[in-house]
Amino acid sequence: MALSNDEEKTEDYLFKIVLVGDSGVGKSNLLARFARDEFYPNSKSTIGVEFQTQKMDINGKEVKAQIWDTAGQERFRAVTSAYYRGAVGALLVYDISRRLTFDSIDRWLNELHTHSDMNIVMILVGNKSDLKDAREVTTAEGTALAEAQGLFFMETSALDSSNVAAAFQTVVKEIYNILSRKVMMSQELNKQDAACIENGKTIVLQGDQEANVESNKKACCSS
Repeated sequence: MALSNDEEKTEDYLFKIVLVGDSGVGKSNLLARFARDEFYPNSKSTIGVEFQTQKMDINGKEVKAQIWDTAGQERFRAVTSAYYRGAVGALLVYDISRRLTFDSIDRWLNELHTHSDMNIVMILVGNKSDLKDAREVTTAEGTALAEAQGLFFMETSALDSSNVAAAFQTVVKEIYNILSRKVMMSQELNKQDAACIENGKTIVLQGDQEANVESNKKACCSS
């Protein structure tokens, strides 16, 4: 799915988010429910590359979430590094009625840590919360794992829509908040550098030892 030039110009931010987890946990239905408000009870494993985009308004800024599905590769443990490249957010999904899918979360976490940015925003998602009678993983277990790994956590149901939008929105909003903080810090540093130059002070860049020795002065700011 290619974005036209007009589409690319409309949003203020474009965030790539990936869905990971064992086959059959409901990743494709979570995406379908969030992006198109659809659900496929007899859906087969995804074949081929698939992603959907969804626009959100955050603090007056238009954010486009580009959400990628594993395209069935997880069945063969063949999710490639290209799938993770550029991702700034991830949903780690398990099925609350299948403990094996919960036990696999550590492996998916390792994959994310290996192939993606260390600052990627992640949420642990216990899907199929509508299957209360078949539950094998308690909410407390999901909460404990999320707390231990520093993840957001939510239980969802693609079938009845419970918390689906909230799970994606949590990730997108946190990415936006982190980006906003970085922009503010960068602007503040630029202001400090400008003040240093205006006052005739030396600015020493981190790691610039030669300039540090030659100036033999205390820098008023560093970057």
